[in-house]
Amino acid sequence: MRTCNDPDDVTAWARSWRSEGARVGFVPTMGFLHRGHASLLDLAHARCDRVVVSIYVNPLQFGPSEDLDRYPRDPEGDLRLCAAHGVDLAFLPETLYPPGFSTRVRVEGLTSVLCGAARRGHFEGVTTVVARLFGIVGPCTSVFGEKDWQQYVVVRRMAEDLHPGVEVVAGPLVRDDDGLALSSRNRYLSAADRVRALSLHRALRAIRDSREPSVPALLEEGRSLLEVDRLDYIAIVDPWSLAPLERVDRPARALVAAFVGNTRLIDNVAVDPR
Repeated sequence: MRTCNDPDDVTAWARSWRSEGARVGFVPTMGFLHRGHASLLDLAHARCDRVVVSIYVNPLQFGPSEDLDRYPRDPEGDLRLCAAHGVDLAFLPETLYPPGFSTRVRVEGLTSVLCGAARRGHFEGVTTVVARLFGIVGPCTSVFGEKDWQQYVVVRRMAEDLHPGVEVVAGPLVRDDDGLALSSRNRYLSAADRVRALSLHRALRAIRDSREPSVPALLEEGRSLLEVDRLDYIAIVDPWSLAPLERVDRPARALVAAFVGNTRLIDNVAVDPR
């Protein structure tokens, strides 16, 4: 496995692989990798000949009071996991925004709801860094996790508009043995908070398994099961437009974002029509 921090070197390696007819897969991450990330690497390998991973804690997607400075980092462990899962090139840039960088990429509509409403500017930071990375790597396929469903939908829209040659693929959400969605931020949870955090999946599971078609009734049931300190939202929406639904009469997505202690957690499940 090669490692580098120079964007030009990444571009050169990826271009040389594509010139040989190889399909280049790309998995962007913020590091502190876990089994969920490993599953994305495996999916990229299944679809592509070469795999590039980026490890970069992107400052543009953090708000002024969020956890940029304390976001967990483990570059040595990240590289071990990448090597174990057959990554060809690990890209660890010192920065992706050289002096004078002044461009932002914004997707309208999809970013004004759910996490976009709760974290102003967050998705602009996500789409800006992903557009920058796509320009460096020039991937054929890029893999994102379903755990952040809204991010996947937003990036897919951005790619369709600005990088139509890039296939954006979703990897299934991976859970720990107790059902908690894997996240780098789970390490912030105390033992007691982790028990309460399981209520996010419990609420979503109740929505998914119910035969009730009324969205207001389903959301009331879901909220009754949450054991959180602050609820940003619980919603049932169209999977692609993210528009709220009144009845589950078509495929839908149930999503939740809430604080347990000081840790913001997200989760989601697919919901079949009644």
